[in-house]
Amino acid sequence: MRAVHFGAGNIGRGFVGLILHRAGFEVTFVDVNAELIGMLQSADAYQVREVGREARIHTVTGFSGIDSSADPEAAARAVAEADVVTCAVGPSAMRFIAPAIRAGLEQREGAPVVVMACENAIGASDTLREHVLDGAPELADRAVFANTAVDRIIPPQDPHGLDVVVEDFFEWSIDRAAFERGGIAAPEIGDAHFVDDLEPYIERKLFTVNTGHATTAYAGWVAGAGTIAAALELPEIRAAVEAALTDTSRLLVAKHGFDEAEHAAYVARAIARFENPALPDTCERIGRQPLRKLSRHERFVEPAAQLVDRGESADALVAAFGTALRFDAPGDEQALELQELLRSLDPAAFVARVTGLEAEHPLTARLVEVVREARAR
Repeated sequence: MRAVHFGAGNIGRGFVGLILHRAGFEVTFVDVNAELIGMLQSADAYQVREVGREARIHTVTGFSGIDSSADPEAAARAVAEADVVTCAVGPSAMRFIAPAIRAGLEQREGAPVVVMACENAIGASDTLREHVLDGAPELADRAVFANTAVDRIIPPQDPHGLDVVVEDFFEWSIDRAAFERGGIAAPEIGDAHFVDDLEPYIERKLFTVNTGHATTAYAGWVAGAGTIAAALELPEIRAAVEAALTDTSRLLVAKHGFDEAEHAAYVARAIARFENPALPDTCERIGRQPLRKLSRHERFVEPAAQLVDRGESADALVAAFGTALRFDAPGDEQALELQELLRSLDPAAFVARVTGLEAEHPLTARLVEVVREARAR
């Protein structure tokens, strides 16, 4: 079995690539980082070391690498011959890998290829499908795009090596219904979890892990805490994180029927994962790309909007949104753009531009007030 994975970074090697290898796939990593691809092409194996409650070491073999910027034809051929295509490049970068996937589908013969975007975004595979089939709808029957929910914390690594240190927790949930609609069998991936309704798992992860991580990062940045773990040592930040996750927990339990005690344990485990001393991470790195994280269907606005639509309070999420507005890391382009928008737009225009919320939505007025307060600082 052959798999092609776009994005040979830490998540690609330490999460998706590892799971595909364990499932028996020969994995071809595709990336534009020539140095990284060169290392993969020269190596016979790399190691993934899990740290946490259970320490384990996995050795990954049977892989290859393609530099798609230097050899786009090879990337297309790999897609044409693959059984599974995955990606972990970031939601905003999926449009850049779409041409290679499209070119591969044009060459493809036989059964459809399974395509799964392993990104921190709702409906990422649907978005990738739109990019790939843009201008080429006739290729639709050559691929089955299945949405997924993925979860594994991987901190920054040595950029000059292939080995990866990861947490011992991971979750990869895949929409089973996509294969039923496409008329093909789901791939055999033993470490993945195939579900009939993906939305609960996507929202549980996004509104717990991503919301909690980002809340910690922005509050920690404002407080001058260097790391996520250090931020959570401050009582006021821990309280803010717990309050935000109390908001999202009310939504998730009511909407999806999660057992209240089991979900509370999931939340507690998420916070413990943030504090893992073997996986130090910085508030600046976790907070990067704030404009994406403050957008309509992301970790703050989406759960807050859903709560307000239900007639419930979202005070802690609104407060976390306000804290995020103070993220001004000099090395992050979106952070700089965020601060420029705060200075140049009036609060209502800012909320419309950044969040995409409708002016008449009941959450909009709350966010406008928060932006007004941020501008007054």
